[in-house]
Amino acid sequence: MARRSLLFSPGDSPDLMRKAPAAGADVICFDLEDAVAPTRKDEARAAVREVLAAPDFDPDAEVCVRLTADEAARDLDALAGEGSTESPAESPRLDAVMLPKVETAQRVDDAAALCAERDLDLAVFALLETAAGVLHAEAIAAADATAAVVFGAEDLAADVGATRTDEGTEVLYARQHVLLAASAAGVDAIDTVFTDFSDEAGLREETRFAVELGYDGKLAIHPAQVTPINEAFTPDPERVAWAERVLDAREEAAAEGKGVFEVDGEMIDAPLIAQAERVLERARAAGLR
Repeated sequence: MARRSLLFSPGDSPDLMRKAPAAGADVICFDLEDAVAPTRKDEARAAVREVLAAPDFDPDAEVCVRLTADEAARDLDALAGEGSTESPAESPRLDAVMLPKVETAQRVDDAAALCAERDLDLAVFALLETAAGVLHAEAIAAADATAAVVFGAEDLAADVGATRTDEGTEVLYARQHVLLAASAAGVDAIDTVFTDFSDEAGLREETRFAVELGYDGKLAIHPAQVTPINEAFTPDPERVAWAERVLDAREEAAAEGKGVFEVDGEMIDAPLIAQAERVLERARAAGLR
């Protein structure tokens, strides 16, 4: 499953949540955390539940809800419809939850247990946005329920007292550390937001860098950011053709008992095969093959 783009939509805005799938993001995330004022949490929980349980809500995207840091159980009660008389047909369309400010693997395990107690079989996206979270990224990524780790540069900068810059060098170590933890655990790594949604050129440049680092996707805070992000994580046709040649040649080499083989004058081994497989995975997500 590709997660090139993850679009946040505020949980207390039903109209925006219903429109969110139209942006074309691979993941849509209804936000009960930062986007909702403390006095509107209950209203937002009810709104998210209503949208998720609507009979006509069946987007192609993966559907996620970002839980409230200190009230995850209450959020999940609302999403599960605890005490509701709704029929099974009205159960919510929900695939994952995002946990903010994750600092230990136990936090992921606890969230998975809360979901199981409510008969919710959900993947967990762990948002690493504090110094402790980044330092414990390896264990968090390796937790059984973790499907993806998400890097949050803005909150991290605030946590450590860093000044955010256009270059991003103040968070580069953490950005790479989170990526390495995800790669070691075999889960997706989703890059931080680009806060100026009116600056498409800046978004494209930063997203290209995230692709170069090895990230699988990027957060979006406005529907206009989705297409540039998806395009950056979509391989060009020449790259797709190369990947197909590599995998075709791999089959021929395997039949001949060869571990290393040649494509276009380049020696191909396991790391390049892995690159080719990733290229084709992204191509499939973009509908290129």
